Amino acid sequence: TSPDGDEGFPGKLDVQVTYQLTEDGTLTIEYDAKSDADTLCNMTNHSYFNLAGQGSGDVLDQKVTISADYFTLADAQSIPTGELTPVKGTPMDFNEAKAIGQDIEADYQPLIDGKGYDHTYILNKKRSGEFSFCAECVSPKTGIVMDVFTTEPGVQLYTANWMTGNFIGKNGKRYPMRAAICLETQHFPDSPNHENYPSVILRPHEKFESHTQFKFSVREK
Repeated sequence: TSPDGDEGFPGKLDVQVTYQLTEDGTLTIEYDAKSDADTLCNMTNHSYFNLAGQGSGDVLDQKVTISADYFTLADAQSIPTGELTPVKGTPMDFNEAKAIGQDIEADYQPLIDGKGYDHTYILNKKRSGEFSFCAECVSPKTGIVMDVFTTEPGVQLYTANWMTGNFIGKNGKRYPMRAAICLETQHFPDSPNHENYPSVILRPHEKFESHTQFKFSVREK
């Protein structure tokens, strides 16, 4: 429960997040929230993944596909400008599978500003709230595949650009720059300030619901 006025947000917000791991290798995350006043609600999961395993170095060889024709352009401070920018013909295009490292050092201002990928992709949806394919990540070293499905309109691709190697994780392993990838299903950042973005306002008579799946499998290398 987030009480009325918590961090400046109006309304008492009650949230339930349910995680379910099934025998077929699927991790399901379901979000439910209600508020007693108009408020803002935009939730995600910020897990870091390296499909080659901990201590295996960076993820630049891992291949990613994202079902998105546009991304939300941001300024040098990572604040969206409101512009929806086509990915076609740019290093941001992941409609066809490609290695994360293929274009990450390209002379392209959004990548320079973010020190790599740290952008919200506008998912290709037939209708609002559709539960559909979002993204895929594959490790050529292990053959492990992670497919992501969601009801959310966007996904934030983050390539751990600000890791320094100073953080020590499990079994004493250090996580250097770009040692992981995040695929954060969500509405678009800064939505209240851009009328052309899907609304993140939650009203008392409404219920916030969101559904995301991370499905894992192994593909022959």
